Amino acid sequence: MATQMFEGKGHAAIYQKYRFAPGEELQQVILSYLREKRPNAVELVVDVGCGTGQGTRFLAKHFKKVVGTDISEAQIQEAKDAPFLPNVSYLVCPAEELPLEDASVDVLASFTAAHWFDIEKFMKEANRVLKPGGCVVICTYTMDMSLRYGNCSEKLTKIFRESWDLLLKYSHNKVKHVMEDYKMIFEALPFPDKKRITDIYDKIPMTVSGVVGYLESVSPYQVFMKNDPEAAKSLLPETEKRMLETMGVSSRETPVEFWVRHVCVLGCK
Repeated sequence: MATQMFEGKGHAAIYQKYRFAPGEELQQVILSYLREKRPNAVELVVDVGCGTGQGTRFLAKHFKKVVGTDISEAQIQEAKDAPFLPNVSYLVCPAEELPLEDASVDVLASFTAAHWFDIEKFMKEANRVLKPGGCVVICTYTMDMSLRYGNCSEKLTKIFRESWDLLLKYSHNKVKHVMEDYKMIFEALPFPDKKRITDIYDKIPMTVSGVVGYLESVSPYQVFMKNDPEAAKSLLPETEKRMLETMGVSSRETPVEFWVRHVCVLGCK
């Protein structure tokens, strides 16, 4: 069964507010691949482990019918509460037990979620629900992140990395799949027609408050809060203070460039 790390309503609300949608470069990689492999009409796309719907909403702009699924009721409720297109629906269910008919899905997608799944069971389920010729799109952003602002980009990135490195001490062992660029997930995909792209770089528009909010949204921060609440509560304002001082600004809404490297596993049944 999938590991459940995003259950609480409060965390789901933070996740919805601060998690970013797939970037432009990643979107183009996905759409180009699907145009190549599925040139005819795509009827049904399923976004597994959809969280609060960032990836689902991207897919809905390009495909006829999109279903977002997640094991967390709180995450799905946040997705339903956000504006979404009429071709989208949401279901609460495990990634390994999708309430879908055999050979009914054209594209099975997952954004920054597959490392939480029971990989072996999920791959069997993907094989079951996909049509012949159906595609799998499994992506994640990596820990390879940086900040850019004026002439202090290197210092800003160092501040961000120091906070990230502290949080990583509290990360679940399944995060190793992200650290390994989804190598094991790629190897587990049961289709010979597959590839893994590890050098997709995206610039995500953010603000200082958005960067700090992103840190608050990650699962290790929630574990940190349980283990050492005082230290956890001080980390975010201290990170923000250091960033603002380095940038020479006072507003936490000051824009910054947030650069992230994505990994994408693509396959065709």
